Amino acid sequence: MRESSGPSLRSSRVRALGRRSRDGSAAVSRATASRCARRRFEPRIVIGSIALTADNATPAPAARTYRDGVRAIAPIAPMAAIFSASFGVLATAAGMGTVAPIVMSATTFAGSAQFAAVAVIGTGGALAAIGAAGLLNARYAPISLTVAPAMSGSFLSRLVQSQLIVDESWAVSQTGDGGVDRRVLVGAGTTLWFCWVGGTVVGVFGAELIGDPERFGLDAAFPALFLALLVPQLRDRFAVAAALLGAAIALALVPVSAAGIPIVAASAACLIGLARR
Repeated sequence: MRESSGPSLRSSRVRALGRRSRDGSAAVSRATASRCARRRFEPRIVIGSIALTADNATPAPAARTYRDGVRAIAPIAPMAAIFSASFGVLATAAGMGTVAPIVMSATTFAGSAQFAAVAVIGTGGALAAIGAAGLLNARYAPISLTVAPAMSGSFLSRLVQSQLIVDESWAVSQTGDGGVDRRVLVGAGTTLWFCWVGGTVVGVFGAELIGDPERFGLDAAFPALFLALLVPQLRDRFAVAAALLGAAIALALVPVSAAGIPIVAASAACLIGLARR
């Protein structure tokens, strides 16, 4: 009897444990169902062993605004105003009067092109000035292609917004995926536009007080600007060769051609870049 009671006793214990396990599982299931009902079933996303719920999921980044564009461009906006003031002084000294420089800043809104045009106009080459400004602004064609998908509204609205595309507003509005944020671009561009036009007004009407720009070294603004644009491009032997060839073409044509022609002709040196292909 003692030998037969051993297996029976073990069997009874196993059955008792099974009943407790089933009762415990049922209790856990009921408790879980009750919690889910109270929480209205919180959806979960399982990544490996990490579950993300509505409570601990990373929130999506907030949309950027026009004010973000103003804040992003604020550190360099004062320098734009100072630079445009020097443009106003030099444009007046070149004989453009008082209205033309202001209108040019409001409509062209491109520092390097405006300085180039004024430099050539000062020596009497109007057509060459247009050519030089056009060459310098040609970079806005590919820039505009990257901005186009972000633009919205009517044709007139997009036309007005496109006026605010400059190097700085385009740079601060980058989204990191090759596109731009329209609101940031418009906010930054509008801030720069007011600084640029306002600085030109100050320069134009303050030109009489300043007198000869050479007294303050403002006549060096032209070469300094283009040198600043050139140096970052000298990254390889092709760029250096193009720069040297352009300088040689300009120097050779200065004594024998009309004003502005050497600048436009020197741009042919960029064809050296075809040697890379």
